[in-house]
Amino acid sequence: MRPLLTLALLFAPLTHTVAQPGPATGGSAASSPDKPVSPVPSTESSVTGWIDLGYRWVSATGGSFDTYRSVVNLGSGPKLLGTEFSLTGPGHRLFDRLRVRAYNLGGDPYQTIHVDADKSKLYQFSADYRNIAYFDVLPSWADPLLSRGVILNEQGYDTRRKMGNYQLDLLPGNWIVPYLNWEYNSGSGSGTTAFFTDANQFPVAEKLRDFTNLYRGGVRVELRRFHATIEQGGTTFKDDQQVFQNPGATNYGNVPTPVLGQTTDLTSLLTAYGIRGTSIYTRGLFTAEPASWLDLYGEFLYSQPKNDTNYQQSLTGNLLELNPLLLYTSQSWLQSSTAKLPHTTGSYGFEMRPVSRVRITASWMTDRMHNAGSAASNRVFGNTTTTQQAMELLNSALVNNYNQAEINLFFDVTPKLMVRGGYRYVWGDASDLVLPPAGLASADRASLRRNVGLGGFRYQAAQRLSLSAEAEVGSSGAADFRTSLYDYQRVRAQARYRALKSLILTGAFSGLLNHNSTPGVNSDYQARQESLSFFFNPGKTVSLQGTYTRSTMYSNLGYLDPGTLQTQPSRYRDNAHTATALFEIKPPIHSAFAPTITVGGSFFISAGSRPTKYYQPVARFRLPLGRQLGWFAEWRYYGYGEAFYGYEGFRTHMLITGLRITR
Repeated sequence: MRPLLTLALLFAPLTHTVAQPGPATGGSAASSPDKPVSPVPSTESSVTGWIDLGYRWVSATGGSFDTYRSVVNLGSGPKLLGTEFSLTGPGHRLFDRLRVRAYNLGGDPYQTIHVDADKSKLYQFSADYRNIAYFDVLPSWADPLLSRGVILNEQGYDTRRKMGNYQLDLLPGNWIVPYLNWEYNSGSGSGTTAFFTDANQFPVAEKLRDFTNLYRGGVRVELRRFHATIEQGGTTFKDDQQVFQNPGATNYGNVPTPVLGQTTDLTSLLTAYGIRGTSIYTRGLFTAEPASWLDLYGEFLYSQPKNDTNYQQSLTGNLLELNPLLLYTSQSWLQSSTAKLPHTTGSYGFEMRPVSRVRITASWMTDRMHNAGSAASNRVFGNTTTTQQAMELLNSALVNNYNQAEINLFFDVTPKLMVRGGYRYVWGDASDLVLPPAGLASADRASLRRNVGLGGFRYQAAQRLSLSAEAEVGSSGAADFRTSLYDYQRVRAQARYRALKSLILTGAFSGLLNHNSTPGVNSDYQARQESLSFFFNPGKTVSLQGTYTRSTMYSNLGYLDPGTLQTQPSRYRDNAHTATALFEIKPPIHSAFAPTITVGGSFFISAGSRPTKYYQPVARFRLPLGRQLGWFAEWRYYGYGEAFYGYEGFRTHMLITGLRITR
C-alpha cells in the first residue's frame, strides 16, 4: 500500500496558496443616495480582481529529500500565488467580458490558468491549461532489494505533464449551437523501472515521452423539451520509451538464486519502443421530455483506433530463455506490430414519475471492444560458441464486453422522509488469444457476473437536522480481476445538525467489506471511516473549524515475490487518526488596518503494518495596507516519520510572504 499518496491527498487543501481568493475590495466610494443613477449602461471598460505576489523560503530539508518531493514538492523563489480578474467592456469589439484565473505560477508542482471570454449572441470561448510536476520516488516503495540493504525505488518517476482544453461555442443562445474543441495531454521525464527476463528482473533507468491530441466538433440542438448533440472527432497519439543500462557495470537483478547452476546478470541494455495511434469517432446523445412525467436520455459512441508499434532491443549479460530452454550472453530483438480496436459504447435510460410521490429511474449501458492485432519479430541469441535466430509471426485478439443495467424506485413517504430501493446487474466477458501458441499466456478467458441490491433514505427531521444513508450488497459469480469487488457490502451515511445559529456539526460514516473465495485468490478487504466536523462562527471577530477522522483498513491477498518468484501472502493493516483545525481571529479594531490571524494545522497518526506520523502546523497573518493593498505572511512546518522506515522521514520549515493587490 502507499500511505504517502493518501497523506498528500488528505492535506492537499493546506499545501498550496496562502491567501484564499476573496471578493475584491476598495474602488470608488459608495454612491450617495441623493445622486441619481444613469439608466444608460456604461460603455467604458472596467477591471476588477486581485493578484497575490510573494516569495517562498523553504529551509534545508532534514531527512529524505525524495520523500519530501514525493509528498510536498514546493520550492523556494518568487511566486505568483494566485490571481483572479475580470475585464468588462460592453463597447469592446472583441469581447463583452474577459475573465482570467491563475494559481501557483513560478515553478510550483500544480500550475493552472483558466480564461473565459464571450461576446453576446456571437461566441463563448474557454481555455484551461494545467502544468503538473509528478515526482514519486519513495525510497521503500517497489524495492525487492530492501532486505539486502539496497534502497532503490524500482518504479520511481520524475515527470511533468501538461494539459490543455480549448472550447469555442458559436451563436450561444440559439437553438442550434455549433462548437469546436481541442484538447491535448503530454508528458515527459525520466524514472526507474524493472526490465524483465524469464529468470530475473533488473532495475534500470528509463526515459518517457507521450502526446495525445483530441480534435472534435459538432452541433448542439437545444429546444424546450429536447436536446441533442452530434459530434465528430479524432485523436492522434504517440508514446515513446527508452530503457537502458550503460556498459561497464554488472546488474545482478532481484533474483540472486542460481538457475541451472548459473547466476544471471545484465551488463548492458538499450531498448526503445514507439507507439503511434490514430482514431476517428462519432458520438451522439439526446435528452427529451415527451411528457411532464417522463424524461428520456441516451448516448452512443463508435470509434476505431489504430495503433502501430515498433520495438528494438539490444543487451548483453548472462541470461536465460525458458521456451526454448537456452542460456545466452547477448540478444538483439526487432519487433513491429499493428492493431485495430473497434470500440462501441452506448447508454440509455429514463426517469418516470407516475404519481406525485414516486419516481422510477432505469438505465442500461454497454461497452464493447474487439481488438485484432498482428506482430512480426526477429530475435538473435548469441553465446560464446553459437548464434541462434528466432523469427515469429503472431496474430492476437482481445475481446472485452461490459454491460450494466440498473433500476431504482424513490418514494416520498412523508414530506420529510424519502426512501429508495433498487437493483443492479453487471455482466460481461473478456478473452485474449495469441496464435501460434507461445508459452503459458497464449489464451485466457474471464467473465463477470454481479447482482447488487441498492437501498437508502433521506430524512429532514427538522430545519436544523438532516440524515441520509445508502447501502449496496453485491454478490458475484465471476470477476475480471483478483482485486475486483466480488461478494461485498458497502454503506455510507451522513448527518448534519445546526446546533446553534453559529454552530454547524456534520458527521459521516462509510464502510466496505469485500471477500473473494475463488481458489487461487482468497482475498479479503475491509475498510471503515468515521468523521466529525464542525464550524463555529459566533461573530465577525472569531471563527473556528475542524475535522476529525478515524479510519481502519485491512487487506489480505497473495502476490508473486519478485526476489524468489514464489507466491507469498500480503497482509496489510492500518488504523489511522486524522485531524485538521483552523482558528481565525479578527481583532475588534475599528480601523481599515485591522489584521487577521489564523493558526491551526493538521496531523495524521497511524498504527499497523506501516506506523506513520505526519504533522503540519500553520500560522497566517494578513494586514490591510490600504483600500487596494494588503500584506500577508504564512509559516508552515512539515514533519513526517515512519517507525519501520526511519530513513524515509523528513522535516522542513516553510515561510511565504507577499502582497495582495486589489482593484
